[in-house]
Amino acid sequence: MSKTWANMTAADLGSEIGKGRINPVDLAEFFIDKIASHTAADRIFARTTIPRARGEAMAAAGRAKSGQRRGVLDGVPISWKDLFDSADVATEAGSALLRGRTPSADAEVLQTATREGLVCLGKTHMTELAFSGLGLNPVTATPPCVNDDAAVPGGSSSGAAASVAFGLAPAAIGSDTGGSVRLPSAWNDLVGLKTTSGRVSLRGVVPLCERFDTVGPLARSVQDCSLLLAALEGRKPADLTAATMGSARFLVLQTVALDDLRPAPAKGFDDALARLSRAGARIEHGHIPEVTEAMALAGALFTAEAYAIWGPTIEADPEKMYAPVRERFRGGASVKATDYIAGWRRLEVLRQIWAQKTAAYDAVLLPTSAILPPNAARLLADPAFFTAENMLALRNTRIGNLFGLCVLTLPTAEPSCGISFMAAPMTEERLLRLGFAAERALS
Repeated sequence: MSKTWANMTAADLGSEIGKGRINPVDLAEFFIDKIASHTAADRIFARTTIPRARGEAMAAAGRAKSGQRRGVLDGVPISWKDLFDSADVATEAGSALLRGRTPSADAEVLQTATREGLVCLGKTHMTELAFSGLGLNPVTATPPCVNDDAAVPGGSSSGAAASVAFGLAPAAIGSDTGGSVRLPSAWNDLVGLKTTSGRVSLRGVVPLCERFDTVGPLARSVQDCSLLLAALEGRKPADLTAATMGSARFLVLQTVALDDLRPAPAKGFDDALARLSRAGARIEHGHIPEVTEAMALAGALFTAEAYAIWGPTIEADPEKMYAPVRERFRGGASVKATDYIAGWRRLEVLRQIWAQKTAAYDAVLLPTSAILPPNAARLLADPAFFTAENMLALRNTRIGNLFGLCVLTLPTAEPSCGISFMAAPMTEERLLRLGFAAERALS
C-alpha cells in the first residue's frame, strides 16, 4: 500500500486502478484509515459513511476486474459537503437547526456520481447553512487551514477543502453561492470550479439562495475538476489535450477587484500574471463600471432570498445559531419585494452589458480573495472583525455569482492566494481547457 496515495490526484488514482495497480478496496481502506487516525478528522468530517464506501469500493473492484469500469474515476473515493442529501445518513448543513435531519434518498448529483463509480467517504463540515465565506463554525466545527492551523479555512465548503488539503480524500464536492467553493480552494492551495447556475442539479441539495446556488468540485488539479464535473453530470469529460496559452487573451478586472488587496494576494496575483504572460497569453487591464452597480445590489438579492427560505426556521430557535451568521440572515427581513424584483431586473441588464464588454476575451482575471485566511480566535472574539473580513473575503468571488459566470480558481506561488478565471455562462469545458494550460504556466 503506497503512502503516496494521499497526495495523488484523483485522475492519477483512477488511472492506476485502470492499469490494475490499485485495488479500489485497498484504496478505500487507505483513506478510511487516514480519516480514523488523523488528529483533525473530527473537525473535517461531520460523519463518515464507511459501510457505503466499502460496498461501493467492492463493486468498483469487480468492474475493474471484469473490464467494465464506468470511467476514469470509477473506484476513486471522495468527500461530500454536508448539504448534499445522502440516504439514511444525517445531512445537517452545519446547523444545529437541522440536527437529526435524515433524508431518505441521495441528492441527484450524489446518485449520478455513484452510478459513475465514485466512492462516498462521508460528509464534511461547513459554515452554518452555507452563509459565510470564512469557514468559522463554533456550533459544529471549524476545520483547519492547511497553511495556518490558527486560521479559518475558508467557506462555506470548509471541510471539503480540508479533506483534500490534508490528504483525507483525493477530491471533494462542495457548493458555491458567493464563493464557497473558490475561497476554501484558494486558501488551501487547491483548484476549485464554480459552475454556472442551473448547470448541475440542485435537487436534494440544502439551499441557501437557489438563484445563485451552484455545485462544484474542489481538487488537486484542473483535470480532476474536469473529470468530477463530468461524473456529476453523467457524461464524458472534456478533452483538455489541446489546451494552450499561446492564443489566450485575458482581461484583468480593475473595477473593485483590485481594491484593498493585502500584500500576499497582490504578490501572488502579479506573479501569476507574469507567468501567464511568459507562456504567451495576451493580458490587458480594464474597468467595467457595471461591477460596482451589481455589487450594490448584492446585499438585498442574497439576503432576501436566504431569509425567505430560512427565516421561519431561524426564528423558531434563533439561539441555536452563531450570532454573526444569524444576523446576516436577518438582514434580508427588511428587503422590500419591490426592491428585490427591481434588483433582479437590473442585474439581468448588467449581465448583458458584462457579456458585451468581455466577449473579446477568453477569461477575466482577478485575485480569488483580497485577503489571507484570518485568525479564527480573533474572528470569534470580535463580531465586527468577523463581518468586515467576511465581506472582503467574498467580495471578488461574488462577482462571478452576480454575473452568472463559470469560474475556475488556481493556486499561485503564494500560499493561500488564488487567481480566478471568469468565463461566460455554460462554457465550463472551454474554461477547463484554458485552466489546464494556465495550470502548467503557473506551476
